[in-house]
Amino acid sequence: MSGRARLALCAWAATLMSACALLPLVDPATWLLQAAFLLAIQTGVGAATRRVPLARPLTVAVQVLVTLMLLTLAFVREQALVGLIPGPDAFQQFGVLLQQGADDINRYSIPAPLNPGIRLMLVGGVLIIGLAVDVLAVTFRAAAPAGLPLLALYSVAAGLSDGGADWLWFLLAAAGYLTLLLAEGRDRLSQWGRVFGGAPRTPGVESGGAVAPIRTGRRIGAVALGLALVVPLALPAMNGGLLDGAGTGVGSGNGGGGTISAVNPLVSLRDSLNVDEDRQVLSLRTVPEDASDLYLRIVSLDDFDGTTWKPSRRDIGPVPDEFPTPPGLDPDVRRSVVQSRITAADWYAQDWLPMPYPPSGVDIDGTWRYEPVGMTLVGDRGQSTRGQTYEVTSLDVQPTAEQLASAPEAEPPLKREYTQLPESLPAVVSETAREVTEGSDNHYEQAVKLQEYFSLTGGFQYDTQVQVGSGSAAIARFLKDKQGFCVHFSFSMAAMARSLGIPARVAVGFAPGSQQADGSVSVSLRDAHAWPELYFEGVGWTRFEPTPTRGTTPEYTQPDAPGSTLPDVSQPTQSTSAAPSASTSASESCTPEQRKLEACPSESQAAALTSGDDGPRWYVVLAWILGGLTAVAIPLAPMLWRLRIRSVRLGAHGRSEAGTALHTLSVWQELTDTAWDFGISPEESQTPRKAAARIVRLGQLDPTAAASVHRVADAVEQVLYAPHPRPTAGLADDVRRVIGTLRSTVGRGTKLRTLFVPRSAVRVVWAASAWWSGLTARVAAARPTLRKPSGQQS
Repeated sequence: MSGRARLALCAWAATLMSACALLPLVDPATWLLQAAFLLAIQTGVGAATRRVPLARPLTVAVQVLVTLMLLTLAFVREQALVGLIPGPDAFQQFGVLLQQGADDINRYSIPAPLNPGIRLMLVGGVLIIGLAVDVLAVTFRAAAPAGLPLLALYSVAAGLSDGGADWLWFLLAAAGYLTLLLAEGRDRLSQWGRVFGGAPRTPGVESGGAVAPIRTGRRIGAVALGLALVVPLALPAMNGGLLDGAGTGVGSGNGGGGTISAVNPLVSLRDSLNVDEDRQVLSLRTVPEDASDLYLRIVSLDDFDGTTWKPSRRDIGPVPDEFPTPPGLDPDVRRSVVQSRITAADWYAQDWLPMPYPPSGVDIDGTWRYEPVGMTLVGDRGQSTRGQTYEVTSLDVQPTAEQLASAPEAEPPLKREYTQLPESLPAVVSETAREVTEGSDNHYEQAVKLQEYFSLTGGFQYDTQVQVGSGSAAIARFLKDKQGFCVHFSFSMAAMARSLGIPARVAVGFAPGSQQADGSVSVSLRDAHAWPELYFEGVGWTRFEPTPTRGTTPEYTQPDAPGSTLPDVSQPTQSTSAAPSASTSASESCTPEQRKLEACPSESQAAALTSGDDGPRWYVVLAWILGGLTAVAIPLAPMLWRLRIRSVRLGAHGRSEAGTALHTLSVWQELTDTAWDFGISPEESQTPRKAAARIVRLGQLDPTAAASVHRVADAVEQVLYAPHPRPTAGLADDVRRVIGTLRSTVGRGTKLRTLFVPRSAVRVVWAASAWWSGLTARVAAARPTLRKPSGQQS
């Protein structure tokens, strides 16, 4: 096998070994076999075109064309010409599949199912990365920069995966890259002659050649991999930031202080819950057993920036043995104690601990921290709810309507913090709030009217398929279209309450679950929910339920006045489906009475805590890919240009006298530019002989390399001065020998600078400047000469 063929095979293997890091993200992993087969065809086409040989840009173009045809055959052959040649319909179908893939990525948790859109993203991404690796490592003979696309492929997978086998995927990716480097090194050593190419083996005599350097390189690679895996185990942990795998943003500490960052829990909750099939998330038993209205609260969102609600940055500390009294709760408000034993599913990994609110005590194993403002627990150093069983003591606060109606204004600091609204919020939000609550005597009546407006009288429909967008205009669009799900209802009511001066925030968690035959309560994906919490002095943070057909309506929001239109829902919703609805909305004629009795047909899936249009469009994904490739290509442009110029100059030449002369001058130009890259600047005034002597002296070349330099200089003088110059063979090999010698005499920093920032690349700038000067001169010469009229004095 030739050196270039071996290099191509190693590039194929390195790409696949890096792609293995994507395996935990999707189930099943059969896509990798398809990617390996298509990548092998792509690599084989590149090897065939290089053997022809074709010019390097043409080789890349052929590989790109074949890759596009392979993807067409594999994914959109029904829309392509003869199933292979893509046309407008095929590209349109590619866009549809990419859009589906982007939606599925936002929709499913890890591992996601291998849908066609996700398969296209995976296989297409591996082919693109494989093409970049093959072009850099094999076509342009630069294996070191080929590590950049391999790193990009591994980084995407490592950033999404949270499994315990990350070290294995790193080991595979690193081993693939080192194999690629060793293959290139072996190929380069074999070109240096018989000493490094290996002499024929003699029985009883140990052969030298390339074996010793390659064996040394393998040992260095093995030691480097071992250090990369072992050293981090001995270093202090550096987790807890926004890039932590768990995403908790919890500060480190030994039972002391710390902070919890403003990480939006909607993202992780959405990824865990937004799936097609219904699955049990939590199982709980309570004392007393009646838990029909027991909400499990994960975290509260109190920071509203006009685009979304998120938790503020709060101080955290150790979990207290007994929690303090909830803020704002007076002793005369009726309450009862509830004991809950909760077990989380093995697959459910949530950073915040689901608990009834307000909690007064928690018994749980693991590393947890307490945030006192929201009275929540958050995992520290990767701690999650996966498989946890814990006990929570909480209060069932039962205020009366009179207590809420007579509540005084909140303390100024609390009211100022929890009534803040961004200036970008559309005016229609506050205007609608004032219209709905017109005639109210207090904040309690305003809150009840807002709840009734959303849940019953306003004509709103619960629908998870609707797309209301995001940003400051999302609430205004929701109020206009009157279709959405729990996030839109809770966000809108909280914003409208703040506009009326009522402190408000949004809680995220689970609505009451379903009672089981054994007395336990099963909380499933159907119960994922968000609801507003409004603050009343003397009662504290109080739950409201504006989402129709979801959860339970609090008793304290149901006045005893006869003829009240407020719903009286005392049981958890049983009709909500986790599967996507077949149509957008089939209950436009559903009356308020039917909604009150939950007699309307269910048309929605589990609460996906994000709007449907938050996922990236396919063209956005494509733009990011192109932007990433451009960001990688721009820094590598000088190196790629220099490698291409060297290949052209040292390539084959014609047999004619003119072709021989041109080749000789090109080889000399390459020799002087290479010396320039290594710090020996050219002096155009010197003769070739003096220039050669200067290169030998400043480059400290050995006798063999010095002879090569002088041999090239003699050939140049033959071309310039001899009437009939003699052709000299092996000039390109002489230059390669000089390049190798120069590299061996400099340090690592100089080698890297010479490779990535060659000084001779400035010739591109000079050429562009000369072209521009010539263009402006030709334009100036083409202008007509303006003559002054006769008799006019200057």
